[in-house]
Amino acid sequence: MNSVVLVNLIRFIVIILLQVLIFKGINLNSGNFQYFHILFYPILIILLPFSLAKPYQLLIAFALGLIVDIFYDSLGVHTSAIVFMTYCRSFVLKFIEPRGGYNIESPGLGNAEFPWFVGYLAIMMGLFLVFYFSMEAFSAVYFWRIFLNTLFSFVLSVGLIIIYQLIFRTKL
Repeated sequence: MNSVVLVNLIRFIVIILLQVLIFKGINLNSGNFQYFHILFYPILIILLPFSLAKPYQLLIAFALGLIVDIFYDSLGVHTSAIVFMTYCRSFVLKFIEPRGGYNIESPGLGNAEFPWFVGYLAIMMGLFLVFYFSMEAFSAVYFWRIFLNTLFSFVLSVGLIIIYQLIFRTKL
């Protein structure tokens, strides 16, 4: 089996287990301030190789979202958000592409420079979280709730992903 496929398969299993068994159970909220959510699993899509065809990316995202939805009992909210983020991925990568093009196989701190990766991660997680919390509330009436959920979850999730990437720098 190709090493890229094997690394991504192991990463897929471990991160899904982390998300549904550990991060789901962590409660950082206090009283009425319930805006902290750790959504770590989008890193699986963010770290996919550049060469993977878009239909495969979308199928992986759909399966990933469906698995997370089953454990969260959220009726497609995770699936729709991760598929949306995956669909936007190619546009984001085109928008932030370096002048000489990509000379790496997949994004990540083991391959890319820190500022580029953090910018890419921030855009992707921003898209994911805004869509996710908008679908969860499903009404513009809850604008401030959506905004606060997005803001605090963004800081928490992106910070955790950067720490993960600093610890597990894999060159592919």
